Amino acid sequence: MNARIEPAPAASGLQPVSRYLRCAGREIHVTEWGVDHAPDAPVVIAWHGLARTGRDMDELAQHLAGRFRVICPDTLGRGFSQWSPAPRDEYKLSFYARIAAELIDQLGIARAHWVGTSMGGAIGTVCASGLFEPQLKGRIASLVLNDNAPQLAEAALGRIRAYAGSPPAFDSMAELEGFLRQVYKPYGWLSDTQWRRMAETSMRRLPDGRVTPHYDPAMVQQFVHYPDDYLIWDHYDALTIPVLCLRGAESDLVMPETCDEMLRRGPGARGLARVVEIAGCGHAPALNVPDQLELVAGFIDDAQARAVR
Repeated sequence: MNARIEPAPAASGLQPVSRYLRCAGREIHVTEWGVDHAPDAPVVIAWHGLARTGRDMDELAQHLAGRFRVICPDTLGRGFSQWSPAPRDEYKLSFYARIAAELIDQLGIARAHWVGTSMGGAIGTVCASGLFEPQLKGRIASLVLNDNAPQLAEAALGRIRAYAGSPPAFDSMAELEGFLRQVYKPYGWLSDTQWRRMAETSMRRLPDGRVTPHYDPAMVQQFVHYPDDYLIWDHYDALTIPVLCLRGAESDLVMPETCDEMLRRGPGARGLARVVEIAGCGHAPALNVPDQLELVAGFIDDAQARAVR
């Protein structure tokens, strides 16, 4: 693991800085916002979903960057991060937690709040539990699960496997954007500018010049070799931190009965869990409109106030 990195040069305003770190032997790309804050400023880690990139968190990062350092990684095999040379062994939650642990150390983060969409929420859960990476126990101060839960609906997982495992290729960016608008329609409202940015930050060109989503299709081997990887009640039950679950009201991945169980056990049984349904969204809310941004920011502010008492 690399030694702790030096602070980045000051950025103007809310402009992010791009970093490449060596974590668990792999090159991981991170977009960091709020880099001109003091080294001891509070930190938010915002982790994207299965077939997405850290740029999905731009609106949330901009919203929080006036008060927080906001770290938005690209998961192994996604965006600008390295693709795994050992997909069967590395595309799984335990390895993602190892990457996160080394990333947190290298960025000099003592404690952080975590916002995770879908897979990013599962990574946050297993990091916060400390069951995979004991050195992380106590270092995650709060957890936002954006349409993620310790148990996911099998039918929806099958749907995700089907589209993520065989990404299509297109002759033009306009066609790719149209595909993303259809697949991610459950995200809810996005402006035309946001859809275009999603396309531009989600694409790579193939040798024949066509464009395709920017991730390694082999990452879906996680579902083949580790079919119960997202069944993580033991990790959830170990949590002793505030948890906010945002469930898309039309989600087919996180079931209402699962949310009810989350309120009965683990942090829910300790009075630390809360579930909020987000109207007009399925899997998963885009975290890009004022109501959603204020909900997440308010939860983190409350958790931060509790942490410094």
